[in-house]
Amino acid sequence: MKYRGTVSSAESLGRMIQQGRLLNDLTQRDLAERLGISQRYVWEIEAGRSTKYTDRLFAMMRATGVTLSAEITATGSDRGEDANRG
Repeated sequence: MKYRGTVSSAESLGRMIQQGRLLNDLTQRDLAERLGISQRYVWEIEAGRSTKYTDRLFAMMRATGVTLSAEITATGSDRGEDANRG
């Protein structure tokens, strides 16, 4: 299964991150632990909360005519691989 979309705002970025996480069967906590960040931060990104960094990024994209498309596919989570290494 694939998920495709255009990223043009903090909200659309959050939806893409959430879809990628769900497609790869990860909880917000799983993703946070892998990245060394808080689960709340994952939630904020997925909720489309804008930050000064995302606001600047999307402002630069609009100013320069840059568009961003994303395609999400399952990564083949390494959880199963760890179990097989024994």
